[in-house]
Amino acid sequence: MKKEPFDIMAPVAPPTNRQKADFDEFEAIELYCPKCGKATPVRKSLLLVLPEGDKYEYRCQFCGTTVGDKMDRRGGVFAPPGS
Repeated sequence: MKKEPFDIMAPVAPPTNRQKADFDEFEAIELYCPKCGKATPVRKSLLLVLPEGDKYEYRCQFCGTTVGDKMDRRGGVFAPPGS
């Protein structure tokens, strides 16, 4: 019986909790700005504090155009203690 090349690979273990936590949240450092016409560095600023999480806005560092936003559902800055 002939084996395929992928038959000899060992099974891959599922990611651990630590590995999952490493990729729960990403922070943008550059985003495409339509006004500048290229990817530019961004500034992240708190826009709203909501019961479901904090909403942040990303703005181009060069022209100030809003290029994205993010909802942080971890509780963020104003989370009550113990949450």
